[in-house]
Amino acid sequence: MNEQQHHTTKQDSAVTVIGLGPMGRAMTRVLLAAGHPVTVWNRTAGRADDVVAAGATLAATPGEAVEASGLVILSLTDYRAMYDTLGGATASLAGRTLVNLSSDTPDRTREAASWAAGHGAAFLSGGVMVPAPLVGAEAAHVYYSGPDEVLENHRAALALLGTPKYLGEDPGLAQLMYQAQLAVFLTTLSGLMHATAMLGAAGMKAEDVLPELLSFTDSIGDIARAGEESPGAALDAGEHPGDLSTVTMMGATSDHIVETSTSLGLDLALPRTVQAHYRRAIENGHGGDNWTRIIDSIREPR
Repeated sequence: MNEQQHHTTKQDSAVTVIGLGPMGRAMTRVLLAAGHPVTVWNRTAGRADDVVAAGATLAATPGEAVEASGLVILSLTDYRAMYDTLGGATASLAGRTLVNLSSDTPDRTREAASWAAGHGAAFLSGGVMVPAPLVGAEAAHVYYSGPDEVLENHRAALALLGTPKYLGEDPGLAQLMYQAQLAVFLTTLSGLMHATAMLGAAGMKAEDVLPELLSFTDSIGDIARAGEESPGAALDAGEHPGDLSTVTMMGATSDHIVETSTSLGLDLALPRTVQAHYRRAIENGHGGDNWTRIIDSIREPR
């Protein structure tokens, strides 16, 4: 390989990472370990010290960072931060690919895709579904949406961060999937802390009860799949056969949780919300249906 070919190959594999929180730094280290030249920028330059020591190049400005690579990965607080960071560097965006792995709403993601296109840049949105320490690990995966060819053009580099899972052309789909996953995650965490508080009110230590509660959370997927050859198929068909856990049965349990939490003096926001789902299904005549019937009142709240 002659010097010109080497220079071209190096430029083609170059990646810029903007935003050096724990996730951005983790992605930078993974890309460096795979041999990619990586340029970084962060509003607080000191956060780049460890990745610069590992071989990354610190750009002086966002524009300089964008111009260093054809692939620009954004790992910021939200999409507003993208505009704040790149607003003065729009002249450098033409011909680049922006992959925004920040969190925000699907609508703001679609607006960002239009904004990027208006400045001549290709755009992918993404949601990283593992914490920073697992970026690049076998279990890591990242949801993407936007033009399929854009993902394919950069699949080799992006796959280093986690297995790419493509959802479709609509730029908002990756964020929608990310938010849906986090809805399950955050609700589960709140439930876990509520349960710990319930037991703590009886003098039981979190150190003792959390292993029991966590073992139960591990089984929730199996419980939800019980009796289903294709989980979700019955939901898509609007079928809620009540041969396992009925709305009435689950609703009675939700009533007991509210009563117990009240007697313990705990916050009732979470258990009352869950209780309301079952009560509305019962009021609508679906007490004998499977617990999945609560989706109706979630889809069409009062």
